[in-house]
Amino acid sequence: MKLLTVLGARPQFIKASSVSREIKKHSEIEEIIVHTGQHYDTNMSDIFFEQMHIPKPNYFLGIGGTTHGAMTGQMIERIEEIVLKENPDVIMVYGDTNSTLAGAIVASKLNIKLAHVEAGLRSFNMKMPEEVNRILTDRVSNYLFCPTNKAIENLHAENYQNTNCSIIKSGDVMLDGALFYKEIATQPNFDVSGNFVLSTIHRAENTNDISRLRNIIESMDAIAEDTKVILPLHPRTKKIIQESGIPVKNITIVEPVGYLDMVWLLKNCTLVMTDSGGLQKEAYFFSKPCVTLRDETEWEELVDVGANILTGTDKNKILDAYHISKNKEIVFLDTLYGKGDASSIIIKELLK
Repeated sequence: MKLLTVLGARPQFIKASSVSREIKKHSEIEEIIVHTGQHYDTNMSDIFFEQMHIPKPNYFLGIGGTTHGAMTGQMIERIEEIVLKENPDVIMVYGDTNSTLAGAIVASKLNIKLAHVEAGLRSFNMKMPEEVNRILTDRVSNYLFCPTNKAIENLHAENYQNTNCSIIKSGDVMLDGALFYKEIATQPNFDVSGNFVLSTIHRAENTNDISRLRNIIESMDAIAEDTKVILPLHPRTKKIIQESGIPVKNITIVEPVGYLDMVWLLKNCTLVMTDSGGLQKEAYFFSKPCVTLRDETEWEELVDVGANILTGTDKNKILDAYHISKNKEIVFLDTLYGKGDASSIIIKELLK
């Protein structure tokens, strides 16, 4: 079997690395990795691939920094050229980026089987480009690898059980990665003594809306009077905060950290406050309570079991959620995301 994997962002490489490690156990599978370059990341150097035990891409397309339409169109054209050259049996895509959608469209146009890892997720917010990408990708997939029961319920609600596809509960490949990387996690080179809250802010809905961003920062500043708040922050967001005159008095703002540093911070923090989708789950993998600074989440099961509180950017809700969560004990349930064997389940299904 020849498997062609399409990836476009650093988190996708981290997810796919678990499946790639499983593929190496099967000499009958050849994997070709295409990196679209959707999110140019200076941290993705040769050292990144070596430290993270991730195979380097066979193709780097360098497409990024344009509009959604232009980017996706260029990706479709370039990926199609590679697929016609490599003639894979299966194309595999992850998550919900433009790279995911581009790989899906190429597979459907060339009648090549498509496997979607993280299928069935829904935020029910069609204003999010990611929501559109994941719905369209699911619709043309042959293998829908669902991380949770909720994802399967979403597909059933959309009548996927009566379409020509296989719906498989694989568990979550991010859990596979968390279990692997926690053994090689590294302590960041800044002060992490004592208890601390780990926070991240990156979504455009929060960083481009000054009112929402101000509410988040002011809430974090108040929380930091009680517990240290460590906030790795992208330079762009830091610049917006400065230019908008939003005061930062107590928050410990640091440069963006690598994944192994982030895993260490997750292992050692007391609470996670984030607008990230992935970090919500990873907090749960490490039995940490999470406050999500969004109006909705794809991971509703975490809210249902009390591990995650949705606050949006309302200051009172954020502060209330902090006080509720800061001493909460979280018990990890493998019934939600599996036992860390999602990669094995995916490969076994593809080899049937």
